[in-house]
Order: sequence, then C-alpha cells, then structure tokens
Amino acid sequence: MGVGHYENFPVGSILLPRRIRRAVHAIYRFARSADDIADEGDASAGERLAALAVCRARLHEIEAGKTPDDVLYAELAREIRRHALPMQPFHDLLDAFEQDVTVTRYETFGDLVSYCRKSANPVGRLMLQLMGEHDARRVAMSDGICTALQLINFLQDVALDWKKGRVYLPQDALRRYRIDEAQIGRADTGGLWGAMMRDQIQRARGMLAAGAPLAQQMRGRFGFELRMIVMGGERILYKIHQVDGDVFCQRPVLDSRDWAYMVWRALRKK
Repeated sequence: MGVGHYENFPVGSILLPRRIRRAVHAIYRFARSADDIADEGDASAGERLAALAVCRARLHEIEAGKTPDDVLYAELAREIRRHALPMQPFHDLLDAFEQDVTVTRYETFGDLVSYCRKSANPVGRLMLQLMGEHDARRVAMSDGICTALQLINFLQDVALDWKKGRVYLPQDALRRYRIDEAQIGRADTGGLWGAMMRDQIQRARGMLAAGAPLAQQMRGRFGFELRMIVMGGERILYKIHQVDGDVFCQRPVLDSRDWAYMVWRALRKK
C-alpha cells in the first residue's frame, strides 16, 4: 500500500493470516475512502472537511455501540468489535486527512514526522493489534517502519504532490540547499537538488532501519509480509538514490526483478 493510498502496506493479501484479512480489508476501505475525500475530485476545502466530519460522526456511532447505515462503516464496526480494535487510530487517520485539506507545507523534518504519526503509524498499530501484539518496543518499531514508508512515498511523489499544490519536503531543507519551489514546478534537478534528496533519503533510511528488526521478530505469514514491505521501502530508496533524486522523469517503482529479489531475501529472513 503507498501510504497516500497505502500501497506499501499489506492490503489483505493471501500472505496474511485468513482470520485477519476481512479486518484489514475493512481498515483499508475506511482509509482509502476518507483519503479520497481529502485528495480527489474538485470539491472545495469546506466541502471536504464537511464530508470528513460525516466520517467522524460514523466513528462516534461505532464507539457508542451502534452500527452505521453506511455499508463501509457497518463492516468496519463488525471488525472493530470482532477484534476489539481501539478507536483512536481511526480518529488519528481522520485527523491526518483533515490536515491534508488545510496544510500544504511543512517547515521541518520534525513537522513531517509528526504528521506521519497520524497519517501512517495508526495503520501499523492496528495491524499489530490484529496480530495480538502489544509490546511497547514492537509498537515503536512499527511506528518507525510506517513513518519511513510515508516519507518514502513523499519522495516518490514530489511531482504528483506538486500538482495537488502540496510540498512534503521540509521547507528548511529547501532553503538550506537553495532550492525554491519554482524549481520543483520546472522539474529541475539542477543545483543542489541531488544533495537535498540524498539528505531526505538518509533520513527515511534511518527511520526504516530503526523499525526493521520487527520484520525479523514476527513469525509466519505476517512476518514474511512485513519483511517484504521493509525491503520494498529499501529498494525504492535505492532507486531514488541511483537517479540522484530525479523523481520527475519517472516515479521509482518496484519491478519484477525487485520482487524476485525481495521474495528470496524474505524467505531467508535477511
């Protein structure tokens, strides 16, 4: 799942234990639907926020023990109750989607990480909850992986986000490397663009490395899936680095050779 649409996250694949697939599907549909409200179409900011407020009201219905009339939220309610999922991660995701409507620039890397705590980390926490994992250290490692995946997605999507009027590169980093936003608009990789992107790659790689041990600790299908996710993030960072940050000509994606390599490594737990 890319965190924008969660492509870097498992979307109920056959690798996941059967007992949690329906819950993962329900979580994904909730997140995708709310994210589309914030991102897609031509609605005004006010209309988007009003629609997200309806999503919030449906979550409150679920918290009150009711089952919303909406099919998507009725299914979500069943899975929340079946697995005793906490509600806060769902509210955190809505907070992030509302923030997408109102905030289009982030001053520092710390500001981006704070955003990721609500836009990405909740999904990882829900996955651990579904697997019966509550250890604080494992939750922290999950947060590291999820934040890294979101940051990687930002690096992949510089051009796409620019078209939506958003910049998810730290403003202080752009100033430090003497890059103005007009350069992004021109798809210009001159000057210190490559150096700036290498700095962001290193930051994302550090976050991913901090969480990576979790992929080795988790067993079974979920552990395999998680190792694939971590390695997918690593490969995308490698590809961005190989083109010196030029994500304008072609968005770095995983190809068949990458997938073969990742499967081989995941099976060997390396």
